[in-house]
Amino acid sequence: MKIQELEAQLKALTPSEKAQVIQLLTQNLANTWQGISKTPGVCGGDACIRQTRVPVWLLESFRHLGMNESQLLDNYPTLTATDLANAWTYAAAFPDEIEIAIRENDEADAILDTPENIN
Repeated sequence: MKIQELEAQLKALTPSEKAQVIQLLTQNLANTWQGISKTPGVCGGDACIRQTRVPVWLLESFRHLGMNESQLLDNYPTLTATDLANAWTYAAAFPDEIEIAIRENDEADAILDTPENIN
C-alpha cells in the first residue's frame, strides 16, 4: 500500500475510528519497541527493559529525582547503557504513559506510607 492510499483512507475515517487507529498503533508500537517489552501480568503490563522486571517509568522517575546513568547502572547491574538509551527513547515517545505510571505509583506509595499501614 502506498502512503497516498493510506492517507486517503485515514481521511475517510470518522473521529472515533481515527481514535481507534491511534490507540491500536500506539499499542503495537509500545509492544514492539527496541529493547522494551510489555507483558500482561508482568509489572502490571508496564513497559519494561527487555527480559527484566525493571519498568521504564521507574528509571525515568529516578532520573527526575536527579539520579544519573552511572548511578542507575550501579544500582541495576543487569542493565546496560543501551538499555537506558532505549528507556529514555521510549519515555520520550510515550510521555503520557510514563507520567501516568509514575503518578499512580507515587499515589500508591503515599497510601502505603500512612501510619496505619507502616506498623
